[in-house]
Amino acid sequence: MKFIKKLSIIVFSFATTLASTAVITGTYIPVAQAQYNPNYVVDPQDLVYNGGFELDPLVDPNNPNTTNPNVTGWNKSGDPFDTSGIKISNFPQSGNQGLAIGSFVNPAYISQNFATTIGSNYSLSFFLGTDEDGSEVDNIFQVFVDESKVFEKINSANTVGNPFTQYNLNFVATKSSTELKLGGRASYGFLYLDSVSVIPVPEPSTIGGIAIAAGLLGIWINKKKVIS
Repeated sequence: MKFIKKLSIIVFSFATTLASTAVITGTYIPVAQAQYNPNYVVDPQDLVYNGGFELDPLVDPNNPNTTNPNVTGWNKSGDPFDTSGIKISNFPQSGNQGLAIGSFVNPAYISQNFATTIGSNYSLSFFLGTDEDGSEVDNIFQVFVDESKVFEKINSANTVGNPFTQYNLNFVATKSSTELKLGGRASYGFLYLDSVSVIPVPEPSTIGGIAIAAGLLGIWINKKKVIS
């Protein structure tokens, strides 16, 4: 039953995307007017743009199955039928929205590039969930950094009371512009993605320098107190 419902949603999304391409700008809020949900906190060091998927409002808040093909800041890749299942959803980990990945034939992905420093370490974090449960579980989720697969999760299942799981991993940049690509497929339901972030990891020498500076400042303040 869940599969039939999903199939009807994807087919509708695919047909709608093809039929409404010419009028999208009249249907959706322009990017220039879109604003982050004020309740969604973005780390100023975060290199990922629109990692909370809050920039593209739902077409119809009362009907989340009405697809919004816009995912600002991200590029979609995969077969058009599969990418039509990637849409803004009202099932977030935080904020008001997240991303639903509904492809079930072949994996479909979103990706973006951001500036990095060659040889530097970065911390990648994201929240992953699904509505597949019981005997209807057949999904795969993958993460690539510059085409190298750094993460793969097979057959995630919905956990009552805790639908999202946070994943954290580190990578070393090998280029001055790094591509992050995330996505997958779910045969019976949807994968849900939210709060994607990439934060630079301070070098040990930098951390040590900050600690030493803080210690010297403390000594200087104590000396000033004694003198006065």
